[in-house]
Amino acid sequence: MKQEGEMLVVACRPMAAVSPVSANSQSQQPFPTPSPFSFSDASARLSTRPPVYLSNLILRFLALVFSFVSALSLAASSSKKDSPRPSSFADYSELLYCFIASVLVFVYSAFQLFKGICDIAQRGILISDMFSDYMSFILDQVAGYLLISSSSVAIVSIQQIDKTASILKAVIISAIVSFVTFLVIVICTLLSGYKLCKRIIW
Repeated sequence: MKQEGEMLVVACRPMAAVSPVSANSQSQQPFPTPSPFSFSDASARLSTRPPVYLSNLILRFLALVFSFVSALSLAASSSKKDSPRPSSFADYSELLYCFIASVLVFVYSAFQLFKGICDIAQRGILISDMFSDYMSFILDQVAGYLLISSSSVAIVSIQQIDKTASILKAVIISAIVSFVTFLVIVICTLLSGYKLCKRIIW
């Protein structure tokens, strides 16, 4: 009798009714509204980065521009055929070395600039930070050696080129800009060494 009474009480309890409207509203969750601040993620990442990253980005851009000007001054002088004694940088092995060195530094600076922009957009999207620090420190020294050696060779070639040659002015401009690019790369090397030492010590 006791068990029959308990079963009767359970059967008489009202069932919790679920409205079909509320069930439908629970199953259909609204999509999140995009925040207007989502477009400023890149600038937020840039602001949270140490100032050394922004300085490195500016220096890479300067090295890109200066190396381009150094190579362009030699290439543009070779197209001048209206001078009494036309000449080309390809006629001098020293100037050809200067042109190749400037092109290599231009390609390397373009890669570093692209990698820096990608690191700001998304950290470590191309190369890991540890490998990037080691690679930048080594390749910056190689680029600096190419620039200082090409500037030295250009100065020697200026003394050997005829004063009436049309390429003389272009060689002087290329040597000066190449030396300025060398100074920029030296600062980049110091920043790369700072980041590498900071990673090793800390």
